[in-house]
Amino acid sequence: MRKLTVLNAETARFECVFPTCGGACCKGSRPPATPAEVAHLEALLPRVLERLRPSARRTIEKRGFVTRRKKSGNATVAIDGGECVFFHEGCTLHVLAVEDGLDRFAHKPWACTIFPLERHDAQTWHVRQHGEHGEAWTELPCLAPTASEKLGMRTLGPELTFAAELAEGGSEAWRFEPPSQSKQQPSTSAPSKPRKRAVPRSRPVQTKSSPRSTTKPRRGR
Repeated sequence: MRKLTVLNAETARFECVFPTCGGACCKGSRPPATPAEVAHLEALLPRVLERLRPSARRTIEKRGFVTRRKKSGNATVAIDGGECVFFHEGCTLHVLAVEDGLDRFAHKPWACTIFPLERHDAQTWHVRQHGEHGEAWTELPCLAPTASEKLGMRTLGPELTFAAELAEGGSEAWRFEPPSQSKQQPSTSAPSKPRKRAVPRSRPVQTKSSPRSTTKPRRGR
């Protein structure tokens, strides 16, 4: 694992309690998506639309899944009814990746995946906490230092691993490359089904009672 420096590693406490929270971090957050991530989601969209809330699907079909708003220089994911357009009783991008046999973070924008981590530079991060580093999302209960007794460094193993791989040369660095140069993107197509072996047709067998009777080919197992 690549080295990652977390400024409040020894003190920050965090524990994700979804679905108890109802997906609080997916409501009104408008996460940014890089051009490479937008291109990836565009290719994935036909498979995602059928999983969405009807109103979210209409929003995407009418205006798209990103808005003109910018965060960190990137377009932000749209919301519908106060929730991320990709939220439907959980993150549909997360569920689709798992069903495809991929890492659960494969299709999600990096800004969603690393939550509640926040980056200072390529190697320095902190766990978001109320009252630290100018944290503005004060209405989110899970960011309160008193919300859990568990250290974030123990509960955020997958997120920390993902964050480390965002660095140049890492397996997630494709997210910050121009879409045409992103070679490590996960597949957006549905898993292929195993092909059935072709079964040769049987030759017609002539009998006295049936001059032209034909036996049916057997089905492949």
